Amino acid sequence: MAAEEAAEASLARLSPERTQLGREDDDEENLEGGGETTAFNGMVVSGKVKSNNLDVKVTESELETEEKRKEEESTRESDSNILDVSSDYPREKHISIQRHLADLEKLADLKEDEKKPCPLCPEEKFKACYSHKLHRHLQNLHWKVSVEFEGYRMCICHLPCRPVKPNLIGDQAFSKMGAHYHCIICSATITRRTDMIGHINRHVNKGETESRFITVPAPKPSHEVLKESATDVQVLPNYSTPQKTDSYFNPRMKLNRQLIFCALAVLAEERKPIECLDAFGATGIMGLQWAKHLRSSVKVTINDCNENSVTMIQENCHLNKMKVKLNTKEEDNDEAMGAGEENTDTIEVTKMDANVIMHLRSFDFIHLDPFGTSVNYLDSAFRNVRNLGIVSLTSTDISSLYAKAQHVALRHYGCNIVRTEYYKELAARIVIAAVTRAAARCNKGIEVLLAVALEHFVLVVVRVLRGPSPADDSAKKVRYLIHCQWCEERIFQKEGNMVEENPYQQLPCDCHGSMPGKTAVVLGPLWSGALFNTGFLRRMLFEAVQYGLDEAQPLLKTLVCEAECTTSKHFSTHSPYDENKQEECGVYIKTPNTSAESYLVHGKRKSDEVIRNAAKRQKSENSAEHPAFYYNIHRHSIKGMNMPKLNKFLNYLSEAGYRVSRTHFDPMGVRTNAPLAQFKTILMKYSTPTYMAGQAEGPVHLAEDVQAGEQVQAAADGKAEDAEFLEDDKSGVAAAMFTKDYPTHCAAD
Repeated sequence: MAAEEAAEASLARLSPERTQLGREDDDEENLEGGGETTAFNGMVVSGKVKSNNLDVKVTESELETEEKRKEEESTRESDSNILDVSSDYPREKHISIQRHLADLEKLADLKEDEKKPCPLCPEEKFKACYSHKLHRHLQNLHWKVSVEFEGYRMCICHLPCRPVKPNLIGDQAFSKMGAHYHCIICSATITRRTDMIGHINRHVNKGETESRFITVPAPKPSHEVLKESATDVQVLPNYSTPQKTDSYFNPRMKLNRQLIFCALAVLAEERKPIECLDAFGATGIMGLQWAKHLRSSVKVTINDCNENSVTMIQENCHLNKMKVKLNTKEEDNDEAMGAGEENTDTIEVTKMDANVIMHLRSFDFIHLDPFGTSVNYLDSAFRNVRNLGIVSLTSTDISSLYAKAQHVALRHYGCNIVRTEYYKELAARIVIAAVTRAAARCNKGIEVLLAVALEHFVLVVVRVLRGPSPADDSAKKVRYLIHCQWCEERIFQKEGNMVEENPYQQLPCDCHGSMPGKTAVVLGPLWSGALFNTGFLRRMLFEAVQYGLDEAQPLLKTLVCEAECTTSKHFSTHSPYDENKQEECGVYIKTPNTSAESYLVHGKRKSDEVIRNAAKRQKSENSAEHPAFYYNIHRHSIKGMNMPKLNKFLNYLSEAGYRVSRTHFDPMGVRTNAPLAQFKTILMKYSTPTYMAGQAEGPVHLAEDVQAGEQVQAAADGKAEDAEFLEDDKSGVAAAMFTKDYPTHCAAD
């Protein structure tokens, strides 16, 4: 190659003297004595030339090689001109991209009596051959091993192409590559066929179906329009897969969005107007629902750092006839008007990093819903949130929170966890502990209003209490948990820094004395306070009924029962805005008969008297908090015994003098303040033995009313060994009746 480049340089220098050299050939032969001449592209060049004191030696073999190479390049250029360029794709597309096999054969210029090289292979890899062999080569190697897209086929290429990257300006050095494909959209070169298929799919999912070199733009793909809670949103293909689209929309998170809307509606009743932020807008569905239903009560800001998502949010605002105020920089404001002039609602759309916008501006309501954990945004969220404002966050990293990836939980939350029967409530307390520490760093305390952990997400809603005293009180509620791995008993460690000689003494169980080895582990740090605010949940239920949110109502009823630690039959609804309920777990709220100015000072600290009253209120309600954690009735069932129906078992615990309720964390869970030993005693007392003979003959199904009457009589007498009850209650009957008595408000879980 170096010799060929030297030959080209010599020919370029000798071109001005081409005529003179031709005339002096004969004289040089006489004088020099036998110099050989070579004809090259119409030029007569001597074997040895002297010009301007420069000696250039060009051998005959090098010139012949250069001549052959240029002839092959000219042949390929002439063949490439035969390509049909009347298609909708540009002329600049690579020769390996064709519509039909005949076009590829036409590119090779097949002739029966001549040998032709393959247009997609170098000569050293595939030598020139006759038409029948070249046809099989093109069909079996290049055409079959191709990637199809919109009628075109990206055939495999073996030429020494240079790897052209998208949006790359400037020349690149030639580099030999192996077999590869040329992307029809962005001209990237990819070696593996599966990688090329994934590369094309990513272009399609992002809506990039036109080539970047096409002068005439292709028609844009049609977006699918979805409707939720009277709000229309446009979504891209594969909208429910975050790895494949910029505008992520998950229909299964509808319940999550309704709960957040209810929390915002309650805050909007306390003070108007409020500034709320959806930090991760995606399609903008959540912010659109806020502005469309709450209207002038809220000033909505939807933020996203992705440019495609911001464009989609603007289109969805216009689709719902909303005004759009675009703010992509600190001082750059641009207003755009939607189609509906009659709607005066305005939504501000920003393109910033979530941490940046929360550092720059103050909000009354902030919702964080990133892809995965939200711990990276907690410091920014609590930095400028206003006093008595609300911060809600949705965590979808359930693999770490539900103890499937314990090392990730340690890395993100600084928490040691194991898989337990109450792992969902454990996940909620892990998130609240991280929120508490982030708020305390900003001299702010929190009050937990709502904590929900379902299959796909963990939702936490907290109210911000400004000042060092609430921050200290909240930080004291972050403790470690001692968990027995044998019997699943658990208890929070006592307050204080003194080291105990035997931490097992804090556990109510005696597994350490009866079992060999170490039986307990320390989990945490966790939030040890209450997970629910009863008054706030009742007002959320009222808003859900008012706005017709049917999916959220059953869950909110369950949460109210769980917060009060009562069964469903003791559940009573009353007006959430009672005149006597002006203070709620230490936080003053606005009611119809009170003014906001008498209790709330927007953006300022509360008075000392209000803070003292709040502290007294919190201390008085500590004893009334619902019990921490719950027990799974199946986990503690007795082998060879049939358990009583769950609702009956709740009545038995209540009659024994314990607080008891069901929980949304587990449909078979029981939240109670009864110790585990007493829990098992009552469970065994009202369980019936399973008879092997009865199972062999088949279960006996009795009338439901007869069996229910016998069980009520057995419960009143308090005798589990009643003969008639033991004979009539066979295996399978209790399980069949349990499904009928399962409360409807827990079926949503």
